[in-house]
Amino acid sequence: MNEQGRHEGVSRRSFVKQAAAGAVSLAAASAFHPRAYAAGSDKIRVGLIGCGGRGTHDAGKCLIAADGIELTALGDMFQERLDRCRATLSKNHPDKVKVTDDKCFTGWDAHHKVLATDVHFVILTEPPHFRPAHLKAAIEAGKHVFMEKPAAVDPVGVRSVIQTSELADKKGLTIVAGTQSRRMSYLIEAAQRMRDGAIGEIVGGQCVRLGDGMLTWSKETAQRQPGWSDMEWQLRRWLFLTWLSGDFITEMHIHNLDVMNWLIGAHPVQCLGMGGRQARTAPEYGDSYDHFAVEYEYPNGLRIEYLGWQIDRVHYRQDQRLVGTKGLLYTDSGRVVIEGQAKTEIAWDKNDPCVKQHADQIEAIRRDQRLNEGRRVAESTLTSIMGRMSAYTGRALTWNWALNASKLDLTPPAYEFGDLPMPPVAIPGKTPLI
Repeated sequence: MNEQGRHEGVSRRSFVKQAAAGAVSLAAASAFHPRAYAAGSDKIRVGLIGCGGRGTHDAGKCLIAADGIELTALGDMFQERLDRCRATLSKNHPDKVKVTDDKCFTGWDAHHKVLATDVHFVILTEPPHFRPAHLKAAIEAGKHVFMEKPAAVDPVGVRSVIQTSELADKKGLTIVAGTQSRRMSYLIEAAQRMRDGAIGEIVGGQCVRLGDGMLTWSKETAQRQPGWSDMEWQLRRWLFLTWLSGDFITEMHIHNLDVMNWLIGAHPVQCLGMGGRQARTAPEYGDSYDHFAVEYEYPNGLRIEYLGWQIDRVHYRQDQRLVGTKGLLYTDSGRVVIEGQAKTEIAWDKNDPCVKQHADQIEAIRRDQRLNEGRRVAESTLTSIMGRMSAYTGRALTWNWALNASKLDLTPPAYEFGDLPMPPVAIPGKTPLI
């Protein structure tokens, strides 16, 4: 990244204005119209916005999902991440990576520059904070979008994603979200059996994900380097900053909560949570918690208990359980077990859901079919955000209030490399509910 791109920034107001103006101009300039993309067209050009580990992973899966896919543009905040991603993908997919030097962009406006190229769709894998703005710019520019989970980090962002998803339908554009569990064969069959009444009316359940402390994540950024501003260090440690990641309940455990919403067929109506940090307390772990517990109440008084932590040398577990009037359903990382009148066990066929999600989108683009998962992932994102907000504040809150009334917006004062105090760790009873 050159010095100008590295140290110049824009105010929050200017950033929003530029995003809107840039998207409008890109939409006008784009020669591609999704309705004109005929079945049988031989090439789909892809742009990647966010060249870290997840972006490199998703782009690689996309390139093997179907024939006729080419990666032609890259964008990232940092030059070395872009270079590393480009080198990895070029080595692994030499015939499908067609990225030239003039299609590589860094800095705060890298996403706009990718969108200004002739890509047909983009993969959004910058830190979750940026997802609502990047999604909005991409849809307004006439691009199909694959976006990683979560869709946002606060209710203001969730509302933006829902609005943009509605615009995507009007423009005939597809949105696919990185909630790949919904493309696992054994869970697809489980969801159908639930719809068919396999365990009767659901009366209770648990959602559990207990894992390690992630203490070695991005070891090279754990210690702040000379020359890094507050903003740069936080961007490089984004996983542990709530304003960037949403905390681990939102950034990672959205997968598990999304499965619960899917199997139940609804989102929660209210929740009450608790949590804190006892093991992961060093400065390099930002303001994130290391454990959460949330009681989610769904329609008809159904209560689901969620438990999650990221702590080393403690018990590991990842599963979901639903209890019904006719039996129960249990699922872990590779199977579903149904007990009761419809007793059965369903095993995963090991097909890669991370490839399937891209294959589904490419087929929808080529067939000009509607495929829009924007609102669905926004609702699962809000499910996780509600739990975090309740745990941070010690307050119960309702879905309708969080979706329609909460003014929580974690946007920093300015998008620029400079001073940005580390956010304080939330304290229940002291941190306000906004």
